Amino acid sequence: MIEKRAVPRHRVLKQGTISFDGGGIDCVVRNISTSGARLDVANPVGLPKSFTLVIAADHFTRHCHAVWSADLRVGVAFE
Repeated sequence: MIEKRAVPRHRVLKQGTISFDGGGIDCVVRNISTSGARLDVANPVGLPKSFTLVIAADHFTRHCHAVWSADLRVGVAFE
């Protein structure tokens, strides 16, 4: 597979939260870079296009938007 990302991502396994007006959804961050991340979610139904990704253990908060989704995986770009 040819890597199309401008910035390489690093494999991680971190608990995160997708936070948005009206609620939040737990997720698992599977890879991350300075420009985006791949998230695993239990159910992507109702996931808004823009939201805030929070990784509490790392004091990490980024506004982002969904770029792609497949099954229970979501790729996001940081704004």
